[in-house]
Amino acid sequence: MRKYFKGVVMSFVVLALMVGLAPAASSAASHREAPLISLDPTADITDFFMFRSYEAGQEDKIVLIMDVIPGEEPSSGPNYWNFDPSVLYTFNIDNDKDGNANNVRFEIRFKNEFRGVNRDLGLFLSYVALPPITSLDGAGSEGLGLRQTYTVTMFNKGKKTVLGKDLIAVPSNVGPRTMPDYESLAAQGLYELDNDVRVFAGQRDDPFYIDLGAVFDTLNLRSPGTDMLSGFNVHTIALEVPASLLTKDKKAVDDTAQPVLGAYAATSRQTTRVLREEGDRDYRGNFVQVQRLANPLVNEAIIGTVDKDKWNALDPSKEKRFVEYYTNPRLVTALEAVFGADAEPLLDLRDVLLTYAPGNYQKLSELLRLDISVAPVALSSQNPLTVLAGDTAGWPNGRRPIDDVTDVAIRVIGGTNYATAGDAVDANDLPLPEAFPFLATPWDGRDRIHINP
Repeated sequence: MRKYFKGVVMSFVVLALMVGLAPAASSAASHREAPLISLDPTADITDFFMFRSYEAGQEDKIVLIMDVIPGEEPSSGPNYWNFDPSVLYTFNIDNDKDGNANNVRFEIRFKNEFRGVNRDLGLFLSYVALPPITSLDGAGSEGLGLRQTYTVTMFNKGKKTVLGKDLIAVPSNVGPRTMPDYESLAAQGLYELDNDVRVFAGQRDDPFYIDLGAVFDTLNLRSPGTDMLSGFNVHTIALEVPASLLTKDKKAVDDTAQPVLGAYAATSRQTTRVLREEGDRDYRGNFVQVQRLANPLVNEAIIGTVDKDKWNALDPSKEKRFVEYYTNPRLVTALEAVFGADAEPLLDLRDVLLTYAPGNYQKLSELLRLDISVAPVALSSQNPLTVLAGDTAGWPNGRRPIDDVTDVAIRVIGGTNYATAGDAVDANDLPLPEAFPFLATPWDGRDRIHINP
């Protein structure tokens, strides 16, 4: 294990021994975390995951997952939920540890197509069982009235490679009459691209689970907790990429001399939108970033509200402008004000979130960092408390869907007096799968259930 990650892991292991952390609680990320992005759900990144694949036979691949559109109610017809063709979705990779995630970049763009019996008959539904939808294309796809296609493009040191185009995004899960075998339909949206890359774009169950109502009612926690997002979905873009496409020396996970990667996901919009009569819209100008997400909880629970929109718009390499939020975390103040017990962080947040070398604070960059030389752990053996419980393949060494980042963060920031703190929501509403794209089947619009607790 390399020096950077070993230092961070050892710090976390020592903390685990100090505070006696026990398994429990919740996972969290970035739903509606800033004023402006809360008004722009199709550009709102709810979660960003990056990890070495734990699917059997794919352990040499790196997985990048971006979820968008927080709180998708499955029954929200007649239009349901879709990606936004006016948004540029990107994964950005730093492979030389300079803090600039500009070495490898993946861009994903979507297009809308109005088609089939819905268009021909002027129906009011985006999806209709005339006949039931069993295919993304050809026979069985006639009822897909609004279909989205997309292109995946890779930029590696300026070289542009179109990995796939005219790929079909998996539509929202309407219900069993319209889509009688949704998982079979979704499987058609798994694509093998050039350079041994796999991609999926479409709806999935939201893996985020937390008692948001209690947490944001000034930490008015309860037991048992209520999972606000049970029964809700998200839209997912997932890439599975050979490590050799990401590393600086273009070598595989066990051969590279530079195994630590930094990354973030981002959404961008063009600078000008023109609204025209009869519903037409024009988009012009350069793309500008409207949201970014690397480590979970940063903008949600570390950055102050007055700076949240600015933080989303700036490049992660400019994080020094916000460093005071890391050296003086406001969650400490909140914990002490509500519970009356002293809160003292057990390590410097800059070491975990902003640096490649703990203690070196000259250049700070908020990236999710992954040491790909660390072997993946099978899903059945993963521990949600990650390195605090001896599982070094999870956050802050990348992030997997199971990782309980909320409880880990609260306990580390709160210190010994908050050794068992949590929101008492200890599982997602659906079990996670062991294979790509690693997120569960979305709830359907007819039979969805919002579970309380």
